[in-house]
Amino acid sequence: MANDSPHDLAVGLDACLKKLAAGDDRARGDILAICDARLRELSHRLLGNFAKVRRWDNTDDVAQNAAIRLYRALAETVPDSTRGLMGLMITQIQRELLDMARKHSGPMSYAVNHGTNVRRDAHGEVVLVEEAADPGETNEEIPIDRWEQFHAAVEALPDEQREVFKLVWYLGLEQQAVADTLVISPRTVARRWHEARETIRRTVGAE
Repeated sequence: MANDSPHDLAVGLDACLKKLAAGDDRARGDILAICDARLRELSHRLLGNFAKVRRWDNTDDVAQNAAIRLYRALAETVPDSTRGLMGLMITQIQRELLDMARKHSGPMSYAVNHGTNVRRDAHGEVVLVEEAADPGETNEEIPIDRWEQFHAAVEALPDEQREVFKLVWYLGLEQQAVADTLVISPRTVARRWHEARETIRRTVGAE
């Protein structure tokens, strides 16, 4: 369905969600097939925030594992709309990235003990570096616990703020597109976006 319009995709997803709600478990596979491109796009976008994960895993790794998570989640929860499905998809990608980051941060992980994690000191002795720099990487890696706090703060937002924040921050939509999607004014989107950011900033304590 790569060439289908957004409207056609939404219609297809709505039909699948209705089938799933009616007990047709085959709809889970149909939903994943329809969402494949979107899931990969989101995985690539969110992977950009995890330098350590990006060094060892690529978009396909994240997307594949997130798809498995989404498939299992749909057995427990049936979103009532495509917007709800997108939110569920984002949650599964978040969880996969956090788990990958933990895996690569453990003391016995391949990332920590890889050969590129060594250097020679002033005396010529080989010593282990706690975290090897990602070649070409200039952004400071945000600690896992900070990401956990951030995502928890997002989930704790009031419903209206959380929906706007996820559409803007996670999906990368322009505020006008968010207004069109939610059928509200751009001014309302801007207000909810600002309020959500301020709430998260107060909760996490960082810009």
